[in-house]
Amino acid sequence: MLQSLLPDRKIHVLVATPSGVSGQGGIDRIMAALDRELQRQGDGKVEARFLPSRGSGSVALSVLYMIGFCLRMVVARVAGRADVVHINVSSFGSTYRKMVIARCARLLGIRYVLHLHGAQYQTFWKENRSFMSRRIRHMFEHADRIVVLGRIWRDFVTARAPGAAANIVIVPNATEVPSLAHVGGGDSVHILFLGRIGDRKGVPQLLDALHRMKPVRRWRATIAGDGDVEAVRARSAGLGLAGCIAFPGWVGPNEVASLIASADILALPSFAENLPVSVIEGMASGLAVVTTPVGAVEDIIIDRKTGLLVPPGDVAALTEALTELVDDTALRARLGSAAMAVHRERLELSSFAASICRVWHEAANGRSGAKS
Repeated sequence: MLQSLLPDRKIHVLVATPSGVSGQGGIDRIMAALDRELQRQGDGKVEARFLPSRGSGSVALSVLYMIGFCLRMVVARVAGRADVVHINVSSFGSTYRKMVIARCARLLGIRYVLHLHGAQYQTFWKENRSFMSRRIRHMFEHADRIVVLGRIWRDFVTARAPGAAANIVIVPNATEVPSLAHVGGGDSVHILFLGRIGDRKGVPQLLDALHRMKPVRRWRATIAGDGDVEAVRARSAGLGLAGCIAFPGWVGPNEVASLIASADILALPSFAENLPVSVIEGMASGLAVVTTPVGAVEDIIIDRKTGLLVPPGDVAALTEALTELVDDTALRARLGSAAMAVHRERLELSSFAASICRVWHEAANGRSGAKS
């Protein structure tokens, strides 16, 4: 699949990802999956090395990882093994570190690709003439390609950095086809949340909705992820939901796969997202998805066709959507089947890897871009 996309010579790519392919965050998980897919498909025409740019420990050590990444760029450049640097970028500290990495790449004469993942970038990158806004614009406008996850992010970057418009490419997040067969929750409809537990992901509103659903009875829920686990567990007990909701904390890839296989509904009532991986993972297994129209979600979820969309923070609407899905087996099946079809058509890992390789190929060869 990749062979027709690649030049005759091998392309050497350095990928800056927060904690490397062993990291737990969403970006690291996507990059780890990309690494596996490249190794599975690869024919020797792309060598991609995935290196940490922040580290998984204290943020105080992140500068050392950033410097280490820049030093590896220098070594790779001298050795002739640095055609492209792929820079995953999010808000705040991620952007500040990536400005340094992008500047280092330019000084070394290495082309670079920005891959925008930040859920809150619209509020982080201000529409003003401040020094920081101008530096961010400079970083984007000097990129050889900019990968965004959906139309809303393409339009946002175009508005903030008009000089980058021709180099923007939409490549949505993707996941592998599940290895475990979907079995669902059986007699008790299983509602699953996957993500960092806290306010941005709408977990307090999800608890309120589940509390209102206590009379419905035919359901159980799992809220899995790191973050404010103990506080949310205590609040759940206070609402009388201790016997209805499991809080396993952070779970690894195997546990995530098992939870998804045993779930019927994927709930993610976030206030801000870019394009959430957990929604795509739910779609891949044919779960009925309940989420909010934030970020690029509406590129993949069409209300009442491939999932249910509720306004952020609207507990009544979230309660109604979850209750309807618990009560209506046929609706769950229809939405889940449609969601799975979208995944197989547009959100499967092999096509994602091919798109990223195409971006690297075009950047390495200095081809002029065309906005997707």
